[in-house]
Amino acid sequence: MGAVLGRLTRVGEDPAMDVLSDAIGAMRVGRPSLSPEVADPSWETEVPPFEGARFYVGTAGRIRVAAPDEAVTLQPGDAVLLPHGIAHTLGNATGSTARFLSGTYRLERARPHPLFQDLADLVSLPAHEDRYPGLQASIDLLRGELDERMHGRDVVLPALLEVLLVHLIRACLRERAGSRATGWCVALDDEVIARSLRAVHERPADPWTVESLGAHAGLSRAAFARRFTAMVGQPPLTYLTWWRLTTAARLLQTTDAPLAAVAQRSGYGSAYSFADAFKREYGISAGRYRQQHRTRPPA
Repeated sequence: MGAVLGRLTRVGEDPAMDVLSDAIGAMRVGRPSLSPEVADPSWETEVPPFEGARFYVGTAGRIRVAAPDEAVTLQPGDAVLLPHGIAHTLGNATGSTARFLSGTYRLERARPHPLFQDLADLVSLPAHEDRYPGLQASIDLLRGELDERMHGRDVVLPALLEVLLVHLIRACLRERAGSRATGWCVALDDEVIARSLRAVHERPADPWTVESLGAHAGLSRAAFARRFTAMVGQPPLTYLTWWRLTTAARLLQTTDAPLAAVAQRSGYGSAYSFADAFKREYGISAGRYRQQHRTRPPA
């Protein structure tokens, strides 16, 4: 076998998917929730803002979801995601009883990943098995689990909800990419930018520079910086710093590693430089952050 350049990529592996997984993991808090709902013919309700994302799936009849700037009507199998948890109105849009699934994902809003900021307030995802087969399969599994009420349901449902979130966001990004020339929805499908993002996420402690990231992606320093900034919305080193500190925060939440070890694993040469950068970004010391957030279970 000849020389191998870069990391081993498995057949069928999408180089951007781990970046998406990291983005979700950086924001997920606690456990998702799901409830089957029944709406009488005249039913309507105002839903207040929520610190996370909401989704709805139509199962019978028609349900109208109205946000300030957009409204959609869900047929059976249709889904809608409100990734920013904005206030909206729900109502029965048919003359008979309607049924739907209502779910929530609690997300960390203090430092949202820029990928989520690139999503629209309301994303309609009609039931198209040929376009989003993974999403439709996840919805079918979820509905089947609710209908069958088999043993182990309390373990299976949260896992299915996590899978559904990934498929919802994948579909949202694809819908967004159709109308955008830049942004995260496009960046994750751009081979050059996705490769550099993957490198930053996999090895945040490496001594990356704009030049070395550009070389890793196969572009000159200037061409890479322009392309990265245009698509991601931040210069390469700004995003690198953001991700390093996000990585550090997760280590503080979920491990007992000493601050010096957290600094090293996050790409900082000394505990002092790490402490200064962390306090500048989060507004409190790393030690205090660990005290306040250590009891929170990892997402």
